Amino acid sequence: MFLQAFFYVLIRPLSKKTYRKINKVVAELLLLELIWLFDWWAGIKVELYMDSQTFEMMGKEHALLICNHRSDIDWLVGWVIAQRAGCLGSALAIMKKEAKFLPVVGWSMWFSDYVFLDRCWAKDENTLKSGFERLSDFPMPFWLALFVEGTRFTQAKLQAAQEYAASRGLPLPRNVLLPRTKGFVSAVTQMRSYVPAIYDCTVAVPSNQKPPTLLRLLRGQPAIVKLQIKRHSMQELPETPDGIAQWCKDLFVTKDAFLETYHGKDLFGTEQRQDIGRPIKSLLVVSFWSCLLVYGVVEFFLWSALLTSWEGVMIVVVALVLVTLAMQILIQSSESERSTPVEDFQQGSERERLLQK
Repeated sequence: MFLQAFFYVLIRPLSKKTYRKINKVVAELLLLELIWLFDWWAGIKVELYMDSQTFEMMGKEHALLICNHRSDIDWLVGWVIAQRAGCLGSALAIMKKEAKFLPVVGWSMWFSDYVFLDRCWAKDENTLKSGFERLSDFPMPFWLALFVEGTRFTQAKLQAAQEYAASRGLPLPRNVLLPRTKGFVSAVTQMRSYVPAIYDCTVAVPSNQKPPTLLRLLRGQPAIVKLQIKRHSMQELPETPDGIAQWCKDLFVTKDAFLETYHGKDLFGTEQRQDIGRPIKSLLVVSFWSCLLVYGVVEFFLWSALLTSWEGVMIVVVALVLVTLAMQILIQSSESERSTPVEDFQQGSERERLLQK
């Protein structure tokens, strides 16, 4: 992250293209540590289903990714697939603005062209437009992820979505929430000239296991995540905003039916399962950083004699407490239960904002 700040100050004013190429490598070195947690520490496996032609194209083209939002590590599943496709350092997302204040990871996102929203359309409309304009000259293939449901799936939010759908005569969702289409319409409208594809992602977990969470990940608990990806050409989409919005709504009706079939018949579509393996790159990077860190810490203590006094011991203890608190903040900010409670949206325009079309 400090390297990103260094290059942002010194390189970006001279050449944005060069900065982005350097930042891609630096960001990947950081994210590979999270990939290590996923692949090697917890041993979580992603079963990827998609046609072979799309599998070969991944990482070789710009793409807008849309996905149902089931857990607090959906973003990490996306990073794992991006790492396999060779575009981890240029895998971006549209996120709530609070995410950029997360220690290390959030700061790194800020340096990497992520788009941060206030969840207020009056502000977000211009934020999205300027964000998409910045990406128009991106010098390498990138993925931009958008969770169009706007929040993570919970039973309480599903109930609110069903009540809203019933009141409007819409298909009743069972496994997804109703998509918020304004951001998606803006993305398609602004990016269709230089982004050739939409990757429609559907994520699910077997019903006989607990869904993976960031806390379970840190505890080293294994899990299986199923992911289907379908590629749609951007040119297939309608030209009008209403048509684009309806396309997105129809897609989520199809996605809901797909998940209903999976949970009822244990049939996860008909696409071929692709072997994504478990590359050792993240293991090598973490091993290198661990050796470097241990060496640096030992040398520092030998040089400073920090542990030979009570003051030094207190400094070390305070530092460890701060690191622990930072990790706790990261975990709590990602827990589904801490998302906006549905009770806050039971009346008037606030509820409309949660479930708007």
